Amino acid sequence: MSRGPYLSPAAGDICLRDGVGYQDLAGNCRLAFGSVFIERQGFPNPESQRRDLRSLYSPKAERALRVLLAEPRRPWRMQALAEEARVSLGQAANVKKLLADREWIEVTPEGFLLREPEALLREWAGQYRQRSEIHECFSLLPVSEIERRLMELSAAQRVRAALTEFSAAGCLAPFVRYQRATAYWEGDRDSVVRSLELKRVPSGSNVRLLAPYDEGVFYGGMIIDGLPIVSPHQAYLDLQRAGLRSEEAAEELLARVLRRRWREGTRAAMRPRKPVARR
Repeated sequence: MSRGPYLSPAAGDICLRDGVGYQDLAGNCRLAFGSVFIERQGFPNPESQRRDLRSLYSPKAERALRVLLAEPRRPWRMQALAEEARVSLGQAANVKKLLADREWIEVTPEGFLLREPEALLREWAGQYRQRSEIHECFSLLPVSEIERRLMELSAAQRVRAALTEFSAAGCLAPFVRYQRATAYWEGDRDSVVRSLELKRVPSGSNVRLLAPYDEGVFYGGMIIDGLPIVSPHQAYLDLQRAGLRSEEAAEELLARVLRRRWREGTRAAMRPRKPVARR
């Protein structure tokens, strides 16, 4: 009997022709002996799937995904997508191929468009990991005051910053109480700690400063009630890894904000909402 991590259909045909049974680690097999006959086919190569996932959800490829999720009803040509996402033409083409393999895009005479934004976002969330360096801090100020001061400081220092996790969700669709401010901060985090008189702590923080692992985290951001926040799909991804029952908040954000935006096919700014009350 032949065994291996993965045997392609062609390799299975060779085993069948030579009268040899086979079994692989993907689940494909053909075993025939005595009165026993077992055959299972159609399981893909798991290593190939892992390579696809690493390729589709690499930082540069994620830039193209953010563009597509921001405007899923817009047809994109390769050059326009590459320029908007600030990636190479080859990178954009690879993203298109991997999405086409999943049957998540539709090709039209005007270009290709994302047909299954929710399927893409959910698979991305399953592969997403917070690559950013995280600075955990504590402040005696209320969370809403911390958020306001963070964004005022970013404007004064001309540093790119945006609220994310619960802080962004609280602006987009207030539905949950929270006790921690979180923001991407592209500049010097030490200056924030000094300016806002924060205290670094190993646990129990109520302020998280994330050093962006890629400029793509800022794509599609908006300003609500004067506060810069990340895009809804970036907030969803970050919430999935934030802890403190953040997965529930992510699903609420999906239901209340993202699905509606995808149905409307618009990137128009959300109507300003009053921030949720903090304890």
